[in-house]
Amino acid sequence: MLRATSLFTFLLAAVLCVAQPPNDDCNDAALLCADQPLTGNNTGATGWPGFCPGTSNVVWYSFTTNNQGGTVDVAVSGIDCPNVAGMDNELSVILLSGDGSCLPASFDAESACVADSVDFMMTSDPLAPNTQYWVVIAGEQDNGATQAAQCDFNVEITGPGADIVGVDFNAGPDVEIGEGQTIQLDATGGTTYSWTPNTGLSDDNVEDPFATPNETTLYSVTTTIDGCTYTDEVLVEVIRLIEIINTFTPNGDGINDTWTIRDIEDYPNARIIVYDRWGQRVYSTTGYDEPWDGTNDGAKLPTATYYYHIQLNKLEGQVPPFTGSVSIIR
Repeated sequence: MLRATSLFTFLLAAVLCVAQPPNDDCNDAALLCADQPLTGNNTGATGWPGFCPGTSNVVWYSFTTNNQGGTVDVAVSGIDCPNVAGMDNELSVILLSGDGSCLPASFDAESACVADSVDFMMTSDPLAPNTQYWVVIAGEQDNGATQAAQCDFNVEITGPGADIVGVDFNAGPDVEIGEGQTIQLDATGGTTYSWTPNTGLSDDNVEDPFATPNETTLYSVTTTIDGCTYTDEVLVEVIRLIEIINTFTPNGDGINDTWTIRDIEDYPNARIIVYDRWGQRVYSTTGYDEPWDGTNDGAKLPTATYYYHIQLNKLEGQVPPFTGSVSIIR
């Protein structure tokens, strides 16, 4: 009869022999995307010897550098190894270049071997732009261990040579527009484009849609580059061009005697028309140097609600008119 410890060891050995990770071969390397961690496990990996001394149970990852190249940081975190007698608990990582043939002799090291049993990071040598590289994670067999570590972990790449958003792919700078205005967005570097939300957009599947949001909106645009999906954001801030007071009291007391339109002085060519409830024009002006005092050709208008139409007539182009009501209270 097997003792409990022997039975556990037997079952573990059976798992190690049968359950091989899908990426334990260079030809099946898992895709790493910048700033997008992957979960991994090197349990049962038998296809390759370790590239670092004293390692085995290798799993493979690959990525393509951005169009600038540079160093890449590889972070290994969340290392979780089973408590098995004789098994090490450290993982190693190394970054390799190669010609794509996946032959062992075709690889060159682009970093030192780094290993630990807790979260750690390796920084590569400067890497060439637009080039495929491989990250190899393996189990250490050190300090008298009879078996290399086979563990769960997370792996992530970052750094100047890996970053895509803001380097190869960009949603464009944040912009500020007035109410009712339209701005053309300008994403760059994508292969396809998908914008969300699509509210106020002329098209949500092009790189440069026209945006006419009713309120400040954060737009996100997503694309796929070298098999990886990336998203960047652009803020379209909608500001009030003018602020229209909807009540005034022209009773001669010196308080609120005229109709206030804040910031209208920024638009000297603004056309302002006011109508009564029957549609008769009671006031009109181009420019607003002299605020309206509630009269029509010098005659005082009665307490009532009136309706305005304000066209700003900006030099860089018209914006939709401002319409609404203003009340005279005497």
